[in-house]
Amino acid sequence: MGFALWIAKDVVWAQGTHEYKPMGAAVISTTGLFRPRDFSPRRIPPRRHTEGFSGLFASLEDVNRYLLDRRSQPIRKKSSKRSALVLPTI
Repeated sequence: MGFALWIAKDVVWAQGTHEYKPMGAAVISTTGLFRPRDFSPRRIPPRRHTEGFSGLFASLEDVNRYLLDRRSQPIRKKSSKRSALVLPTI
């Protein structure tokens, strides 16, 4: 198994293989998680070396864990000063 992952502004793309058979690609919201039935061989993912490419993962579980971990990290926004980071207030 293997999965490539791309993260854009509000969507996440994944392309996967399962036991050397192409699963196709899936696209979900950045708030969702991937399921095997999300993948379609007819869907064409972004090119591997485009902006937003986040890496290769060994399983769908690893992809979903990465997405969950990414959500739990605070969002850092750059202010007008280069050295300071501004964390959002909730």
